Amino acid sequence: MSKMPAIFLAHGAPPLLDDAGWMGELHAWANALPRPTAILMLSAHWTEKPATLGATTTVPLVYDFYGFPERYYRVTYGSPGAAALAERVRALLAPHVADEPTRGLDHGAFIPLLAMYPKADIPVLQVSLPTMDPRELFDLGQKLAPLRDEGVLIVGSGMSFHNLRYFGSTDPRVIEAAQRFDDWLTAAVEARDEAQRSHALESWSASPDALFCHPRAEHLAPLFVVAGAAGGDLGRRVYSDRIIGKAVSGFQFG
Repeated sequence: MSKMPAIFLAHGAPPLLDDAGWMGELHAWANALPRPTAILMLSAHWTEKPATLGATTTVPLVYDFYGFPERYYRVTYGSPGAAALAERVRALLAPHVADEPTRGLDHGAFIPLLAMYPKADIPVLQVSLPTMDPRELFDLGQKLAPLRDEGVLIVGSGMSFHNLRYFGSTDPRVIEAAQRFDDWLTAAVEARDEAQRSHALESWSASPDALFCHPRAEHLAPLFVVAGAAGGDLGRRVYSDRIIGKAVSGFQFG
């Protein structure tokens, strides 16, 4: 079995389900990956300590968004349960792990999965982010890294720009700030030395426009887990897109 990559993507809001370009981009990315035996999902929209495992059976989705048309609240994604993966993750993270068996996939998980694996035929397990501390999240990723040798696709779902106050702004200064940070983030991910990459990402808040683009760290936090799981594998930007003019990128390690 070949070693699976680990990836970080921008999940976006429900209306992206109607964006054929975005859906096609993620679907093409999935088709270029080896087919996973299971998917381990870390979404910006679930922060809970200790690391907590979501449902291992198919349960209703978490519609954690507000003010959108009713049709988005009728979206379903009935992926198979991932009980075997959950058991493996418990072993890797013990004793600092918990279970929440009724917690379904949130929109940071199911929206990109609808684009990537629309048949919903791959077991998916969501794990919470237990902290916003980059070093601790790197350590979490390192603990999860053996899953990559077992056919598991580790997915970090966040965004490289997430300032809701300015998300809808078309002010050139906002767009330029988003681009500067995205360029910095890409350079950090693509650093050829693992220690250099880790240091840069751990120090992300000191980078250009970082705290403007991310007043809170939760939409970058999944990237730190993925980078930890990457080990010495090089990172690369797979796509660079724009949402309301803001640069957002997707990254792959391995």
